[in-house]
Amino acid sequence: MKITVITGSPRKNGNSLAMTRAFIKEAEKCGHTINLYDAVSMNISGCHACMTCYKTGRACTFNKDFDAIASSILDSDGVLFAMPVYWYSIPAQIKGVIDCLFSLVVGEKNVSGKKWGLITCCEENDMSVMDGVRIPMEKTASLLKWNLAGEVLISDVLNEGEIENTDGCRLATELAHKF
Repeated sequence: MKITVITGSPRKNGNSLAMTRAFIKEAEKCGHTINLYDAVSMNISGCHACMTCYKTGRACTFNKDFDAIASSILDSDGVLFAMPVYWYSIPAQIKGVIDCLFSLVVGEKNVSGKKWGLITCCEENDMSVMDGVRIPMEKTASLLKWNLAGEVLISDVLNEGEIENTDGCRLATELAHKF
């Protein structure tokens, strides 16, 4: 299976990325091919609502870096999003990518039937804090007609390395088997 992995954490040794690395390592052991995109290092802003998606030869007229992600999603069997919760929501570093998924709809690309997953974590010891990431991602996947492989939602981690005191990396490894 080909899996597109999209991350959105500015911390290179952060907790969501530690879980993502565990997922990728296990997914590759399972024989899956991983295409990894770090939204933090890409230049992708939000949707401009120009409705020119795929009409200019690119997925997004304004976000050239998104073209690689869009191509990978079209070619993949699954998509994994990984990010921390920032201020009870999706971090800005990955929000532009999520907004640009609209181009798949406007461009009438058939992406239905793909598996998808979510890895996220938050500082607070309250699982509902992750609703600001989980709910929009579930709605996005529903619109695209994707099938949920699973979610890894870990609370009560802030500082780098705190994920090691949880079952987050183990759960991320298990998620790889659900793709």
